[in-house]
Amino acid sequence: VTAAVHGNELNGIPVIQRMFKEIDPGSLRGTLVGIPVMNVPGFVQMQRHFNDGSDLNRIMPGRADGNISEIYAHRWLERVLYQFEYLIDLHTASFGRINSYYIRANLNDPVNAELAYLQNAQIIVNSPAPDSTVRGTITERGGKAITLEVGDPNKFQKGMIRSGLTGLHNTLAYLGMTEGEIEPPETEPVICEYSYWLYTQEGGILQVLPGVADRVRKGERIAFLRNIFGDLIKEYFAPEDGVVIGKSIHPVAQTGSRILHLGVVG
Repeated sequence: VTAAVHGNELNGIPVIQRMFKEIDPGSLRGTLVGIPVMNVPGFVQMQRHFNDGSDLNRIMPGRADGNISEIYAHRWLERVLYQFEYLIDLHTASFGRINSYYIRANLNDPVNAELAYLQNAQIIVNSPAPDSTVRGTITERGGKAITLEVGDPNKFQKGMIRSGLTGLHNTLAYLGMTEGEIEPPETEPVICEYSYWLYTQEGGILQVLPGVADRVRKGERIAFLRNIFGDLIKEYFAPEDGVVIGKSIHPVAQTGSRILHLGVVG
């Protein structure tokens, strides 16, 4: 289990801490590895990126003879992560955005699909593992890997942390590593065939209307943009039916800023 590959994505840290406090090592079958903070320089500097400005989750598997961030990524994989048969990579939204509690996983793989369902997420997005990510690199090596988005950045959220912990305990029970019972979800997750972000065409003061995990209908107004004098300059509408996976909460928008992460239900 990995967390904080982006240094300001904090909710995964107490998830891993609490998991290790609650597990009895004497009755554990197999080996459980928890990495509370992968991006130590970013965490210390309270920023998403590595200290050279690189996104560690876009340069995997790194290079043994590369720059400082590439060497750092390469050593993590060679010394630790390549030993994993299963991986749950814990993330949150990025700065200025908020997320639902959701999963990205390749649902065409039955084991990954089962791992995804065990997290009791609000939303599951069918998403093949991208190249140059932790999940993608482990998948290429034959491991099973999913990404769990645990809420918002730069904070600890008790409800999100509790949900993440439940999902990890479910996973350990499913794999036969512990004797615990699998806790079913209170509500069934929304399954999305794919998802994408909507972006502004110009700058201004942005307000996004739906909440995370809300359903939206095609043609529904989802956001509006005002100029610095408060005049309405643009309205944005849902291009199709879907569910709000995440959204921007930062009011200052430049041209090309993110508005809303829309999941399309299969």
